[in-house]
Amino acid sequence: MKHFSAYILSLLLLASCSVGKYIPEGDYLLKDVTVTYDDSSRMLKDYDLLSYNQQLPNSKWFGAKIPLKIYSLSGTDTTRWICRTLRKLGEDPVIFDSLRAKASAEQMYQVMANAGYIRGKVNTIRHIDGKKLSLEYAVTAGERYHIGNIVRDVADPGLDTLIRGTDMNESLLSPGMPLDINLLNGERGRIASKLRDRGYYKFTKEDIRFRLDTLLGKTEADLTMFVKLHLENGRSEPEPHRQYRIGNIHYLPEQDGKYHFRRSFYTANTLMVPGELYNDTHLKQTYSNFQRLGGVSFTNIQLRERGDSDTLDVYMTVNHSKPYSIGYDVEATNSEGDLGAALSGTISQRNIFRGSETLSLKLRGAYESITGLEGYEGHHYMEVGAELKLSIPTFLLPFIDKRWAVRHGSNTDISLQYNLQNRPEFHRRVLTGAWRYRWRGKDRRASHRFDLIEVNYVYMPWMSQTFKRQYIDSIGRSNAILKYNYENLLITKLGYTYTYNSLGAAQQTYGKTAHTFRINIETSGNLLRASTALFHGKRNSEGQYTFCGIAYAQYAKFDFDYTKSLRLDQNNSLAWRISFGIAYPYGNSRILPFEKRYYAGGANGVRGWSVRSLGPGSYDGADRGINFINQSGDLLLNLGLEFRAFLFWKLSGAFFVDAGNIWTLRNYEEQPGGQFSLVRFPEQIAMSYGLGLRMNLSFFILRFDAGMKAINPARTGRDHYPIYHPRFSRDFAFHFAVGMPF
Repeated sequence: MKHFSAYILSLLLLASCSVGKYIPEGDYLLKDVTVTYDDSSRMLKDYDLLSYNQQLPNSKWFGAKIPLKIYSLSGTDTTRWICRTLRKLGEDPVIFDSLRAKASAEQMYQVMANAGYIRGKVNTIRHIDGKKLSLEYAVTAGERYHIGNIVRDVADPGLDTLIRGTDMNESLLSPGMPLDINLLNGERGRIASKLRDRGYYKFTKEDIRFRLDTLLGKTEADLTMFVKLHLENGRSEPEPHRQYRIGNIHYLPEQDGKYHFRRSFYTANTLMVPGELYNDTHLKQTYSNFQRLGGVSFTNIQLRERGDSDTLDVYMTVNHSKPYSIGYDVEATNSEGDLGAALSGTISQRNIFRGSETLSLKLRGAYESITGLEGYEGHHYMEVGAELKLSIPTFLLPFIDKRWAVRHGSNTDISLQYNLQNRPEFHRRVLTGAWRYRWRGKDRRASHRFDLIEVNYVYMPWMSQTFKRQYIDSIGRSNAILKYNYENLLITKLGYTYTYNSLGAAQQTYGKTAHTFRINIETSGNLLRASTALFHGKRNSEGQYTFCGIAYAQYAKFDFDYTKSLRLDQNNSLAWRISFGIAYPYGNSRILPFEKRYYAGGANGVRGWSVRSLGPGSYDGADRGINFINQSGDLLLNLGLEFRAFLFWKLSGAFFVDAGNIWTLRNYEEQPGGQFSLVRFPEQIAMSYGLGLRMNLSFFILRFDAGMKAINPARTGRDHYPIYHPRFSRDFAFHFAVGMPF
């Protein structure tokens, strides 16, 4: 294998010397393209002039032109199968095109001129080395033009007061500012949008034009803005712009002659109101309101002038989508050699109450064989779950303005879930009920979720005598965490989550310049604690208050996650993230419920460790049978850096470095070295590095990551730094996941 790898590497190195035979005589391989700036042009870097270059060199994999090298291995005999295959896998040499270089320089100059650098220059410089050519665009900005006096010439008296009066404070233009054509177009769009929101239905930005007056030898331009009268067509006479009001609103039946939604559904999502001035924003938001709903497939809104009046009648058709949908998922699992599979299916009714309410039923079943257990009757894990969920596209809350709720895409979710887990060691049942609200910001970048109430009842109906004897009755007496997590428990949650995506709440940031952050706050048990303490409720043998005989959890939790991605060029990007979380049990709880504790490692954590195998702190458990309980904590820190490169077809690669760990806030005897300490904190940061492969299938991304430990906080001496002394069997972890880690 080593000889084969060395052979392939040698071929790739030799290929770099043989590219020339694929370059026609008189032509050149485009090696690279750069944009250089003189001292007066540095401010133009913000305009990313390189993105206007029309011819890119051959793509790179992690800094090397591997696709080109693969192509160069093919040879010239295209009748051979291996030649055709290598050419398909590789990439043709990019031949320098002088016409495209000239067009690119002209486009760069136009960008500069639009930004006010009218006297700027872009020169193309060719650096030739044999059959290769490096292209340089040398940019000289010159002095930038600024706006001098501003004159607003408004031909329509009805608009004169608005544009030259109250609107002046909102104008994007002011004397002395840099001349920027994009800013002028922005001002045209701003005025047109504002007027259309005030009833001027037929006003467009084409009714506004600018004239620049420049003086020879000066870099100041006087600006005149002309607002024209309305011209209906080429044969009509110019006339003042008219303000329109909304007339009657007609909801038309669908093609089958039926109305599939109740009338209140139409009126609740329509922001246009009879008698009010026409508002273009309200029209667009009405479209958006209907399009976001699962029960709607298509919306058409027509505005018709009523005779020669200033009234617009509205005719609206809202088509329903197929009422039922069915989906399913198949999963394969491998938990440290134990193989398993899971199947889930969901059936949804998208218009259950004729208001685009979605009622869905999800069923899930899983099975896994379990090896290495002795003294137990069974050797398999079985899980069965069911969830019934009703999603209503509005707020079920009094005193909330319905139009506000519609504008913000609000939803009320009510769900009931039951989960049955049978293991050889124990049986576990979880019943969950939740009532929550979701809505989004007006700019569609932010989303909010408020969990009014979520109740989880954890019930342990059976426990194997072997497991009870080996762990609960022996270790459990001294291991409070272990004992606490195998008892019946009630969790009542109240929480709020805020999420922001700079590209838009539903947009994918992979490979783009964007940032996201998420904040989550939740508490549990406070109302129960207040009521049971007030009415002198009963306590159990551990001194905990109980509700209906069941101890309940009390804690507070805070999570923060920030990610940033930076597009470097067409094929490469850099992404990083920081995640922090802290949860504190108090009052009725000394220990966090297992479901609320943090864990480290895995496909979305420090990828040199498998899931739940890192931390807390420097802790290294000896008993792998219960380590998934002990390797959890109250404090989380995750850091990640990933360089991402497009390879070919739908495949991309990544090189990553991860760091982080978990800690406990209290000193638990069963987790030695796990408590957070400012003194020991730096040396307890785990680090890993590795390579990844991603397959982008549009709707989702399949991800394969191979990580190696770099710094292991659970080891001392030489083994603390496995990056210097790697051992594959000890330090390697492989992960398969759907979606990106951040």
